[in-house]
Amino acid sequence: MIAFFSHSEEGVRQPIKQQREPGKYAIFLRSKRKVVLTGTETEEEARAAENEPISIPQLPTFHDVHEQRVHMKQKLAAGFRIMAQLGYDEGVAGHLTCRDPEYEDLFWVNPFGKYFGHIKASDLILVDHEGKIVRGNTTVNKAAFMIHGAIHQARPDVICAVHTHSMYGKTFSTLGRELLPISQDACAFYKSHSIYPDFGGVVYTPEEGQRLVEALGSHNKAMILQNHGLLTTGKTVDEAVWWFISMDRCCESQLIAEAASPNGYKDLKVVDHEVALGVHKNIGDSQAGYMQFQPMYAKIVKEQPDLLE
Repeated sequence: MIAFFSHSEEGVRQPIKQQREPGKYAIFLRSKRKVVLTGTETEEEARAAENEPISIPQLPTFHDVHEQRVHMKQKLAAGFRIMAQLGYDEGVAGHLTCRDPEYEDLFWVNPFGKYFGHIKASDLILVDHEGKIVRGNTTVNKAAFMIHGAIHQARPDVICAVHTHSMYGKTFSTLGRELLPISQDACAFYKSHSIYPDFGGVVYTPEEGQRLVEALGSHNKAMILQNHGLLTTGKTVDEAVWWFISMDRCCESQLIAEAASPNGYKDLKVVDHEVALGVHKNIGDSQAGYMQFQPMYAKIVKEQPDLLE
């Protein structure tokens, strides 16, 4: 449970904010209880099992920049495959990018016109902040460069950025409102996303790219582009892709909730401000986003191992 409730002397339910410290998770460690599973193990095997270290998932480390680059490109290719499975692709629209670990002014992006569900790590194109191709023999989406290039240049903390025209994201964007903290999942975006209200058509100019950067701000991880769709960022590819998936689902959830309420969003029961902030600390940071992506990554690699090529 993220929050529990007690009763004050006046009988009013008060939230008990039981939250982890940032970077720490609600996981269980080894029990001190001594047991032997009869018929399964000997006494000696039982004691050995009790002394085995507990594996706690961590961010990966790399021996060199080449290993890191391969890893990041494979994660990006997996992101495209997952996006395709979820129906987030739409013709030639949509783009995922990640900053190169060696040359931080360069980033990898999908080749223009290639179906998300067919992209391999080797298909990715390396471009600079001016949109010029450094590696690869396929052109790239100009809008991808204008949006992502501006973000990568202005936000050195952003390693990956994701933008596609997902159904619920672009539908929710027409409301011109931020997501409400109506669920635990929605709290992951509480006070960490913004609105870009000035849709001016396909993003083809550096000026609009700069306006997008200003709307995103210096700390937000996501943005709702009014009449356009969603954009998410992360310190890892994993995090950015997960935030996009989760944000689109939160858009879907709120659209359904508003449709089911006689007075729309005015009837929705939102999470208390302090509780929402606490939940955000639990499930809205970079490590949480990274961890949420791992089951999806393992699944797609098992199903479509060619993406690693």
